[in-house]
Amino acid sequence: MDRAHSVAADTIADDPRPYHVYLAWFGPGMVKVGITAQERGSARLLEQGAVCFSWLGVGPLMAARRTEELLRAALRVPDRIPYAEKRAVRAALPEAAADRAGEVAELHERAVALPAWPESLVRKPLRVVDHVGVFGLAGVPVAVGGVSELVAGGAVGGELVAAAGPDLHLATGDGVVVLDTRLMTGWGLMPATGDGLTVPLRPFKEAAGVQDGLF
Repeated sequence: MDRAHSVAADTIADDPRPYHVYLAWFGPGMVKVGITAQERGSARLLEQGAVCFSWLGVGPLMAARRTEELLRAALRVPDRIPYAEKRAVRAALPEAAADRAGEVAELHERAVALPAWPESLVRKPLRVVDHVGVFGLAGVPVAVGGVSELVAGGAVGGELVAAAGPDLHLATGDGVVVLDTRLMTGWGLMPATGDGLTVPLRPFKEAAGVQDGLF
């Protein structure tokens, strides 16, 4: 929460801990590259709502940073994806785990074959970890939209059917809606009296196509 000491915000460069470089997949055509401290394990991937991921390598912070930049430039893979885009593609996930892992596997093969990796970064073999079961997304109906804001006197009442990153998927009388818990700061949480939805809802746009530059 403190951005003054955040690797993601590029505010520290002398962290002595080893770092993982990873590929994270959020839905069809949506893959990103990132880094996280090795001691955190997969916590960062769960926080981001990554549907599946694989480690690429591990090493010192600056080597991990250089590798991240290498992949962005050579393979045109972003290091940030807006949550709104993640939510939209989450509605069109393949049912089979092998299909969800396909893009990560192909991009991993291309990434580890690049010749300009820093010598201090150790390449990691492909091992795709799938979070569909962890998030509870298997069999969840397609969400009709996401809550755009919370308002005085409004309410979101429903059954929690899945949770991915900061997003709660709630079955309401109007269908499954997604609530970004970051919107809840400063608001009260109390038992719902029904499954009604009396806050503004933003319908999801059609999921994006295959990400440019991957295949």
